[in-house]
Amino acid sequence: MKPAETKITNGIIDATVYLPDEHTGYNRGPRFDWAGVIPNLSYKGHTYFGQWIDTYSPTSHDAVVGPVEAFDPLGFDEAKPGETFIKIGIGALVKPDSLAYNFMRPYAISNYGNWNIKSKPDKVKFFQALNEKEYAYEYKKSIQLKKHRPILVITHTLKNTGKKTIETEVYDHNFFVIDRQPTGPGFVVTFPDDLHEKLDGMEAYVSIKNNQLIFLKELKDKYIAFKDLTNGKGASYHIKIENQKTGAGVKITGDRPISKLAFWSSLKTLCPEPYIKIRAKPGQKVSWKISYEYYTVNN
Repeated sequence: MKPAETKITNGIIDATVYLPDEHTGYNRGPRFDWAGVIPNLSYKGHTYFGQWIDTYSPTSHDAVVGPVEAFDPLGFDEAKPGETFIKIGIGALVKPDSLAYNFMRPYAISNYGNWNIKSKPDKVKFFQALNEKEYAYEYKKSIQLKKHRPILVITHTLKNTGKKTIETEVYDHNFFVIDRQPTGPGFVVTFPDDLHEKLDGMEAYVSIKNNQLIFLKELKDKYIAFKDLTNGKGASYHIKIENQKTGAGVKITGDRPISKLAFWSSLKTLCPEPYIKIRAKPGQKVSWKISYEYYTVNN
C-alpha cells in the first residue's frame, strides 16, 4: 500500500512529504514524530533525502527518511507495566515490563490522539491533540517552503493541556542522503565549534580540522558515532553539510540553542543530531523552528 503523501513546491524546491496515518503512514513506529517525514527533496538538480535502510517495515523504530525528529518519552519511569507513557508526535504507548526505556523496542501504541492535516502548494500543517490522565498536549508542526528562496522551515508549537509539566528533549536525526552518494570523499560537515574528538581507529575514513569533519574514504561497513560534540556545554544551532564532489550544500539553523549534538553516519546516510530542551508548564505554550537553506558549492 502506497504511503499517504502530498507534494509541495515554491518553484525552486520540490519535495514530497509523507502524512501521518495509523493505517497507511510510511512511519507508524514508536520512536520518531510521525509528522514531517520527507522522502525526497530536490534543488537545482541535487537531491537531499531518500531511502537509507535496506529492510523497511512501517512499524520499526527506524522506518523514517528525511529530517525526522524524536522526543524523549514522558512518564515512562513513573508508569507501571501495562500502563502508558507519552511520545509527542506519536501518542500514548504501553510500557510492557520493568525494563528501562529503549528506543529500539516495539512498544504498542494505545492512543494515537487526533490528527488534522492541511496542505497548501508550498506548505503542510500538522496538528495532533492527545489527552491522557496526567499528560495532554496540542502539537502543531508545519513544513513550509519560503517564497522565492531555497529555504525549508519546520515550525513547531507545543501547548501543555494536561496536569503535569512537560519536560523533554527533542532532536532532529537529519537522515541526509545527498545526491545518492555513499558517505565518503567530498563530504564535509561544519559544526558550531571546534572538535576535540577521538577518532578511535577511524583516521583513515575521516579527519578533523578545527570545526569540520572531513570524510576521506567510503565508510563501507563502518560507521561514525559521537555522543555529544559540545562536550556538555551546548552550542548555537548552526550546521553545514556539503558534498563538494557533486556541489550540493545545506545550512541548518535553529532559533534555540543546542543542548547536545550527536553525530552518526553510515555508508548510506549522514546525520548530525542536534538536541534542544523543551519545558512547558500546564497551560503554557512553547514554540521553536529549524531552517534548511539549500545551496550549491563551486567545485
